[in-house]
Amino acid sequence: MQLSFLGPLFDRSGPWATVYFDPAQNDESGAKRRELSVREACRTLEQEGADAATVQVVHDALMNIGPAEDPAGRVIFAAGGEVVLSHRLSRSPQRQIACWAPLPRLTPLLELSGQDPSCLVAYIDRTGADFELRGAAGPQDAGHVEGRQQPMRRTPSADWSERHFELKVENTWEHNAGEIAQALGSAYEECGADLVVLVGDPRERPAVYERLPEAVREVAVETEHGGRAAGSSSAPLEEAIERARQQYTRRRVEEVLDRFRAGRVGTDRPTDAVEGVPALVEAAREHRIDTLLIRPDGPELGRETWVGAEPDQLATRRTDAQTLGESDPISVRADDALLRSAAVTAADVLIVPPPDEDGPDIPAGGLGALLRWAYEPTPA
Repeated sequence: MQLSFLGPLFDRSGPWATVYFDPAQNDESGAKRRELSVREACRTLEQEGADAATVQVVHDALMNIGPAEDPAGRVIFAAGGEVVLSHRLSRSPQRQIACWAPLPRLTPLLELSGQDPSCLVAYIDRTGADFELRGAAGPQDAGHVEGRQQPMRRTPSADWSERHFELKVENTWEHNAGEIAQALGSAYEECGADLVVLVGDPRERPAVYERLPEAVREVAVETEHGGRAAGSSSAPLEEAIERARQQYTRRRVEEVLDRFRAGRVGTDRPTDAVEGVPALVEAAREHRIDTLLIRPDGPELGRETWVGAEPDQLATRRTDAQTLGESDPISVRADDALLRSAAVTAADVLIVPPPDEDGPDIPAGGLGALLRWAYEPTPA
């Protein structure tokens, strides 16, 4: 999961109010429960030291969250009397989370957003295609392409001239498939999607797939549901897209964990994987983290870490943070510090499942990373 959409959170200083909020059912009793939940969240912020202006804007924002628009709820990030970011959740939080802290509380967002991989959906017919990017910020127009418009229809006649016309139709379809594939490849590169879903015409769709660049074809899947025409969206189409995203996430987790197991420190050779807060803090300071691994139940996520104003000013000890140029470092949770660094340095973030009952603790303590380049382990 890329965290670039969280950029506004790191363009200003805190402290931060973070609230993960689940709206109650849309009825009279639900409205009362929602109001009580809002009061409880605001009371928690006040008790933890939040200023009155920030508590008020959080209160107003939470009261505007309803089950019809946000059935799973939202997370609110506010500071300095302003709601800086409000993000829709994919899954409802099991309990309300409200906190006032130097950094935004981000780990629950990774869990409740379902690690949503960005998905480029191509709605295809024989004349062209429309592209839509689905990601953390919601559906976005990603462009379109139009091919040749004539000739487009076959005729039932066996006459030679009609057969000649049919060949022109076939050539038009083939040409358009190539045009769509080329445009889709460009859109994929430009938007940075994780996977591609091809929707639409049962003949043109596989023809487009065959002509895609290899890198795009490797992450592309087809579905028979839906089409390019207005009103062709359906529940089966949405299910197919969600299924493709879930399958991508499972494969991604398995591949990353395999790489992590192979690259962990355990020998005297250079390593491209590290685990534990001290090693991760060192890697984050040097912008070496490529993929940050987080297991939400890990015991080291809440370990005390010291940070300064800049994302690469982080250390496991206060005195170490001061040597990095921060005269007055702040104590924060390790996962909050590492996620801020990952967001600012464009690192990927991956939630990993808890280990099997008899399985190893991977990553140790719940925090690990694949690195952008291998390095020699620091001697103990």
